[in-house]
Amino acid sequence: MNLGINQRKTEHIRLCLNDNVEGINKTTGLEGISFIHNALPEIDFKDIQLDSSFLGKKINAPFLVSSMTGGSELAEEINGNLAKAAEQKGWAIGLGSTRALLESDAHKDSFLVRKHAPTAPLIANIGAVQFNYGYGPEECQRIVDLTEADSIVLHLNSLQEITQDEGDTNFHELLPKIEEVCKKLTVPVGVKEVGFGIDGTVAKRLYDVGISYIDVAGAGGTSWSQVEKLRSKDPLRKAAAEAFNNWGIPTKDCIVSVRSELGSSVPVVASGGMKTGVDAAKALTIGADVAGFARKLLQAATESEEAVLETMEQIEFELKMTMFGIGVKTIDELKNTNRVTIMGRSLLDEKS
Repeated sequence: MNLGINQRKTEHIRLCLNDNVEGINKTTGLEGISFIHNALPEIDFKDIQLDSSFLGKKINAPFLVSSMTGGSELAEEINGNLAKAAEQKGWAIGLGSTRALLESDAHKDSFLVRKHAPTAPLIANIGAVQFNYGYGPEECQRIVDLTEADSIVLHLNSLQEITQDEGDTNFHELLPKIEEVCKKLTVPVGVKEVGFGIDGTVAKRLYDVGISYIDVAGAGGTSWSQVEKLRSKDPLRKAAAEAFNNWGIPTKDCIVSVRSELGSSVPVVASGGMKTGVDAAKALTIGADVAGFARKLLQAATESEEAVLETMEQIEFELKMTMFGIGVKTIDELKNTNRVTIMGRSLLDEKS
């Protein structure tokens, strides 16, 4: 058993819960977007609908419980509460890195959440760098089969790995290996960053080899170089991580860049610093299809399913309130609204 992975997962959870792990002087960029209030919305609040779809499945709201954890005792409770709440609210849900599922016999139930979420879109997760350390399509398919996932997302976490004392840092020629996985798996394959962002150029290269969707996971929320800095016992790594405390592409810039490069046909997930339903509304307005929430849900998930549901309900209400404030009833109308100002540029003036 690789108990080192299990211990690391527990440390990650505790640091994210109890320490300041966000980047310094780095925001999502969403503060540069504002909505233009509509004093006469001409709609009934109760008629607002949040339903959408992701991975070919209907979801009741355009939200994803972002990949966070698995492979530890604490993660069993967290993922169980998240999965039960996601099923009840009709959100999609992502698992934390599932390498521990194959490398350790401990806490496998922390990944086997399908029993709690029989209909929710479920996304398994593995680090793409593992394709240079013995993993490939066979291991990915085994993860999908074990978790009964609808998709697998490959996370790109180069700066996390280089600041992690036990990190895997050989990212050489991963693209052809990603292509092989895309060709051989029986489910859609996505790619996500872990808080430093994916730009349009990289997204295009990934899409060209078969990636089905992009989770930008931009800067402005948890910085995993800062998490690993707090874990590290290596003075060199700790000091270097501090120098990178404002590294990354803001989430807003990622969404705009990816959407402008790939057009409207490729699903884009906006994650990285999402805190409110208003943040989600802004992300959807500039090109995202789904908004992913992670740390916002983490504390609640350590408490109970009910606490997670309360947080989800608040996020949904905030999104509906935003839509009411600009007078739109559906997610499609929100995506196409002109009642928004982006970095001082009013779309209402341009389209009126």
